Amino acid sequence: MFKSLVNKVLGDPIKKEIKKHLPEVEAINALEPEMQQVSDDGLRQMLSDFKTDIAQQTQEARQKLETLKLEAAASFGDERRRLEVEVERAQKRLLNLESDLLEEIKFRIFAAVREASVRTIGLRHYDVQLVGGSLLHQGRVVEMRTGEGKTLVATMPLILNALTGHGAHLVTPNDYLSKIGVQLMGPVYYFLGLSVAVIQNAGGGGVDKASFQYDPTYQASDDRYQNLRPVTRKEAYACDITYGTNNEFGFDYLRDNMARNLERKVQRELHYAIVDEIDNILIDEARTPLIISGQAEESSELYYKFAYLVRSLQPSSKESVDDKDQEPDGDYVVDEKSRVVYLTDQGVHKMEKALGIDNLYDQEHAPMTPYLDNALRAHVLFHRDKEYVVENGEVVIVDEFTGRMMYGRRYSEGLHQAIEAKEELQVQNE
Repeated sequence: MFKSLVNKVLGDPIKKEIKKHLPEVEAINALEPEMQQVSDDGLRQMLSDFKTDIAQQTQEARQKLETLKLEAAASFGDERRRLEVEVERAQKRLLNLESDLLEEIKFRIFAAVREASVRTIGLRHYDVQLVGGSLLHQGRVVEMRTGEGKTLVATMPLILNALTGHGAHLVTPNDYLSKIGVQLMGPVYYFLGLSVAVIQNAGGGGVDKASFQYDPTYQASDDRYQNLRPVTRKEAYACDITYGTNNEFGFDYLRDNMARNLERKVQRELHYAIVDEIDNILIDEARTPLIISGQAEESSELYYKFAYLVRSLQPSSKESVDDKDQEPDGDYVVDEKSRVVYLTDQGVHKMEKALGIDNLYDQEHAPMTPYLDNALRAHVLFHRDKEYVVENGEVVIVDEFTGRMMYGRRYSEGLHQAIEAKEELQVQNE
């Protein structure tokens, strides 16, 4: 009722926003007859000319930025801090210049993309989709229901921003949507002379085995990857447009920051991205951190030993103990809500007896406690076919939000090894 009253007094804000963009829609529609008369080669040449023009008009600003970066990298102390401020200002000037140039050509690019879409995949962007594309270009959040053509809408702002030469990304919640998006919209990008690639989960085979570029001439042996030519991860990011999941973009970013030299980095500087299902990715999954662990020297024997020992432990009848003076029964207490499990005094004594030691937490034996803690967590909190599955002799994590198997991912800090020992599999390094 209150919302209805506000809308009556102030007007529907969504309708107001759409109304503001109607002149843009009219301008794009007015260009449609002209675009229909342009040849296929003419449309490709138009985008190529725009891309060249942007590069020429921003050349001085880009050179200035690169010079400042080199000077900052070679400086120290106050001088370096001063130059870093100058670098930031130069980046903003370049972005503002590029933004102004894109605004000047936006209508013609959107009209050209719509015409290319009609000629290649038989789909024409509706007026409301033009509004959606314009808002996405501005970095706004746009709500579109299933079936309203989100995949098609994204082509316009992606192509527009790709003309700066920095690359544009489309972030999806799962590998399937990334792959199918490239296969469906690839003909439009290819027709206009732009390259598009998709990065997928490696599944333990190395990231370069899970990167593909759209190529209509490529015949894959697996129909699921038709027209997707395998490329290196670096080549995928070098394309004008790159599709992938938030996890893949995130982990590649982390790996790049751990790279020992520039040649091993795969991503370019991050520039523009459209995030699909933004509420899921930036809110729901934001609680799950992306962690890459370095390799550690560990004893597989200890993982197996504690995986065996914790099986004899008995749970407490209570989830938690409010009275700190009251010792719970059983060997360990579980707090399922907080995903925490810890030994009771009785459990500690049982472990000490099983290990044949007097004090588990003294200086000599304390290094064993992480193995015990992980074994207990693996035994109590992580369940086969729920948090993980066992496939081909490996523990595969199951995404708690999508239910999809996360090939190539491992729990950190010894937990994954503890689960492998629990399942009597070969314990691998992190």
